[in-house]
Amino acid sequence: MSLTAVPAMHREIRLTTRVEGELSLRHFDVTEVPVPEPEAGQVLVRNRMMAVTAVMRTQMTGMRLPIPSFVPGKALWGAAIGEVVAAPDGGHEVGDLVHHPYGWREFAAVEESKVRRLDPDALPALGAHLSQGATAWGALHRAAEVLPGDTVFVTGAAGGVGSLAGQIARRLGAGRVVGSTGSERKAARLRAELGYDDTIVRGAGPIEAQLRRAAPDGVDVLLDTVGGEQLTAALAVARPDARFALVGALSSQLGGDGGVAAPVALDAGLIITRRVALRGFGLHAHPDLPQEWTKVFGRGLRDGELVFPHALLRGIAQAPRALCELTQGRHIGAVLVEL
Repeated sequence: MSLTAVPAMHREIRLTTRVEGELSLRHFDVTEVPVPEPEAGQVLVRNRMMAVTAVMRTQMTGMRLPIPSFVPGKALWGAAIGEVVAAPDGGHEVGDLVHHPYGWREFAAVEESKVRRLDPDALPALGAHLSQGATAWGALHRAAEVLPGDTVFVTGAAGGVGSLAGQIARRLGAGRVVGSTGSERKAARLRAELGYDDTIVRGAGPIEAQLRRAAPDGVDVLLDTVGGEQLTAALAVARPDARFALVGALSSQLGGDGGVAAPVALDAGLIITRRVALRGFGLHAHPDLPQEWTKVFGRGLRDGELVFPHALLRGIAQAPRALCELTQGRHIGAVLVEL
């Protein structure tokens, strides 16, 4: 059975060619195709909202990656939420709100194993289910274990992870929170609204010198979404027993060759003598974290201690523009498309 009439055709976004250099609208095609029929073990979902993220730019390059790459001529994919409109096997109820990995299309036939049922009352806004806060929460709370009074440095602080990381660090008791970003416009908002005491602006002088000014007593915790020069600078000002959680490589993903490799020279002597712990963190290794974060996020949004910075574009045809604008650094927080 279905919740509402399902049309015969729907739209999906396909990659036209591998990306070399700057991402542009010519790399995308909006195509009308038949709505898929769910097979055994699948449900049919009408997508309501999807997210675009920096890693999608990397998946378009054709480089050898630890994750699947997008294929020219085929539909893209990524985190989305929607409602079940057909469930032949009865594993889900028609009308269920679900999270799944097949965005970039209006309808998706999704394997039941890849569907996560959502509580529609858990968060006050639908798009909040697509926040990247679970990564920020896991990196700061589990990997780096922020302690009361810590000085925390977040790179890429205006992105989907960073725009929540400053608020989370504050909620965990950090004494001082510093973030890096690409413009003074963004830096001002980070300081005014998103939990940051001070900011570093790329291009406004040497990163290490700016960080020493912003964190004169050194850094206890790093949440790094960028890599490169900013990781080196954080190590230079690390305090004894500092904990570094590495979650991204934006210096390479949104610049350079667009890949995920971000080679950087680190001083082994500093790591050893200051007992710095460096730990890579990925949400895929912590399947329980999204539900844990949803509870924390829901309480924080309702009590006003947390906000959800995001940009919202409307209509599936705007999804390519949303990703292009994200790679250009046009927005603060998550970038979402309402379908």
